[in-house]
Amino acid sequence: MLTAGSTTRTAAATNAAGALPRKTTASGTAYHEAGSGEPLVLIHGVGMRLEAWAPQIAFLSPGHRVIAVDMPGHGESAKLPTGSRLEEFVAWFGRFLDEMAIDTANLAGHSMGALVSGGAAATFGERISRVAYLNGVYRRDPEAKAAVFARAAAIPVSGVDKEGPLARWFGEDADSVTARELTREWLNHVDPQGYAVAYAAFAGGDATYADGWKDVAGPALFLTGSDDPNSTPLMATQMAELAPRGYARIVEGHRHMVNLTAPDIVNSLLAEWLSFGEDER
Repeated sequence: MLTAGSTTRTAAATNAAGALPRKTTASGTAYHEAGSGEPLVLIHGVGMRLEAWAPQIAFLSPGHRVIAVDMPGHGESAKLPTGSRLEEFVAWFGRFLDEMAIDTANLAGHSMGALVSGGAAATFGERISRVAYLNGVYRRDPEAKAAVFARAAAIPVSGVDKEGPLARWFGEDADSVTARELTREWLNHVDPQGYAVAYAAFAGGDATYADGWKDVAGPALFLTGSDDPNSTPLMATQMAELAPRGYARIVEGHRHMVNLTAPDIVNSLLAEWLSFGEDER
């Protein structure tokens, strides 16, 4: 377990500048790019936008070409059709790499972005040099599966639920205050249709690429918070055991939005992951 100390910064400083500038690919994917060097692509989760990676962009861009994308139907990116499954989101990401002329990349995803990242690592072979799977799910149990499908079914009827995710994703600790309000703002501005499509794919995607970890050859980091009720430490350790070069890191006392509530720890773990060479683990 890794514990956030008193020097850990919250998201306040790294998000003070507000919205990040974007470019858009020919097919309509919005992205923010910073730094130079080996590519590192970041994919956020359902209801968020690329600014959710602000602490990581600031920390990692001095040594890497960091590219944070708005997932389809989020931020300023074009939507995918209603009914799109996780496979369509993975295909979208492949098109994005093509449009950016990126032959190989390091890839980190959070939550739904983790599912997309895992799918890309399982299907794109050596094009994904290494993968970081932050707060991602793996083969939910029947109770969790029923709950997430119920939430997905409610969205077209009741709209975007803001308070439910905030209650699941954050505790009442001081590190969560600013991150919770940023997340609330992003949820308040998300496109309802884009959210519904992504959430349905998220609900049905926990096992789509679950058998693919054995074929992921590069370093694979599985990171979550000790108190994340949905993307649990057990899930992280199970996936780490399957990947040839997989390993799990658990941040003690944090929940789902650990990259915002414990950015210093997450940044350090991502830097470690990016430093692993061909024969290291």
